[in-house]
Amino acid sequence: MPPKAPSDSALTGQRAGAALAVVGVVLFVSSLVVGAALAPNVGAAGDGETRQTLVGSQGGGPGLHEKGSVYLLEGRQTVWRAGETDSYFDVTMLANGSVMAGFMHSGYDDCGPYESPCTHTGFRIIDPNADSGADPEIQYEYSFPVRSRANSEVHDVERLDSGEFLVTDMEYERIFTVKDGEITWQWNASSRYDAPADPTKTDWLHINDVDVISEDRYLVSVRNAHQLVIVERGEGVVEVINEGDGDTTQGDPTLLRQQHNPQWLGNGSVLVADSHNDRIVELTRGENGEWTAAWSIYAAEGVNFNWPRDADRLPNGNTLITDSLNQRVVEVNRTGATVWSYETPQVPYEAERLPAGETVGAASYSDADGDGPTTIGDGRNVPVLSFLLMIFQTGLQTPFWFTEVHVAITLVSLGCVLGGGGLVLRDRLRG
Repeated sequence: MPPKAPSDSALTGQRAGAALAVVGVVLFVSSLVVGAALAPNVGAAGDGETRQTLVGSQGGGPGLHEKGSVYLLEGRQTVWRAGETDSYFDVTMLANGSVMAGFMHSGYDDCGPYESPCTHTGFRIIDPNADSGADPEIQYEYSFPVRSRANSEVHDVERLDSGEFLVTDMEYERIFTVKDGEITWQWNASSRYDAPADPTKTDWLHINDVDVISEDRYLVSVRNAHQLVIVERGEGVVEVINEGDGDTTQGDPTLLRQQHNPQWLGNGSVLVADSHNDRIVELTRGENGEWTAAWSIYAAEGVNFNWPRDADRLPNGNTLITDSLNQRVVEVNRTGATVWSYETPQVPYEAERLPAGETVGAASYSDADGDGPTTIGDGRNVPVLSFLLMIFQTGLQTPFWFTEVHVAITLVSLGCVLGGGGLVLRDRLRG
């Protein structure tokens, strides 16, 4: 018996479904073509001055845990690069020309309580071998095993005059000093914040930065609490920036939201990469002790910041910004004009302008004329779409011009393709 021919209604439904799927594909492809064609020119600004910039790159791949590197730029040319590590984070050039860097890498056999192979995190001292022309090499490593590749890393390390290394630790949520491989002092965040039963099993506070204000006083970024705290050895927390309403240890997320890499500009001023508010902000302490925004910037080169994670006020008065998910490093002046930029090959975590690097104490943009705070850009975003955009960019490393609009079009296009495919399948089964 010959197979039953599909009915006219089934054929009509299949054609409509195929057309809907084609519309979805055309819409998606067209949005990409138009986005790329109209994209601003990013990473090419310059004023003719040659700059040395040290970059710590978290890398790429899912979760940004591949192809981490440390490299030195002369202008936009790479002088040397140290790689073959899952991720690098904060970088500092030492007086002898070596580079100190926080890192995370997998494949270790010394795993303590965890199964082998495991992940280690800690810090390294890297010899660039710039004069000899040889490949960079690791001179020294301090590391320890962690439960997970994600949210357990050492993001920052500082060298103290005492010879100790001051380290952030997201595995146990603390800062500590180490010398000759032995821990000499530590501050545990559980002395201020309510701790879970096992902080290694959850991304509790995500302490991601520590800066030396003085030998015994440190500025600490407690990312998930939206707060900066000043910790003094022997005293504990002596000041909180973005303290909140007093009934909680969570700060106001409109002032700071999951920030990175603050820089202490001086008594009463701090520059912060306000990462999840997609801006750089300078906070100042008022006479009543309350911290408020005195200067903020949301965009450069015509492109809104996307998860910026470092900002340094330079000796020349400009601000060097690491715009992570847009994969660029950009230098702006006080008015927000871009004077230099560089498009990075992977997702950068932090950048240092040499020879000074990040300093304690720098020019403040706080308004001395009483005209109120300065805001550059509007910082508009669409909450749900912005969240999805971050997932796209961390997982797929989509280009900087892929915006919330492209996320919305992608969702509509996917709906058309799935809906059209469903119509075709339904009417084939019915036919």
